[in-house]
Amino acid sequence: VQLQASGGGLVQAGGSLRLSCVSSAHTPESYAMAWFRQAPRKEREFVATISGYGYTTQYADSVKGRFTISRDNAQNTMYLQMNMLKPEDTAVYYCASRRFPGVATYNYDYWGQGTQVTVSS
Repeated sequence: VQLQASGGGLVQAGGSLRLSCVSSAHTPESYAMAWFRQAPRKEREFVATISGYGYTTQYADSVKGRFTISRDNAQNTMYLQMNMLKPEDTAVYYCASRRFPGVATYNYDYWGQGTQVTVSS
């Protein structure tokens, strides 16, 4: 499975961005998907995950209420709507998928190349 993330950019604090991740999976509903991020000099961290059919989601405490994960299996695409962005959200954002439809905060099998999000204060 190949993943292609896009949608990053430079935005002011309080602004919004929407990230997209296109998957090459033939049966997208069989794969849970997630977003992770890695800030400079920090370890990669979990952001959000969504189940194969999109019925279940889970978020990191730091983004709850501001970010929304969703997916469109007909388009084989996952999204991350990011609102009320903060400078501490600055990071490279990676999409990932796993060979199981249930949500998880770790143990992903496939990774995209990452897209840079920069939030200025």
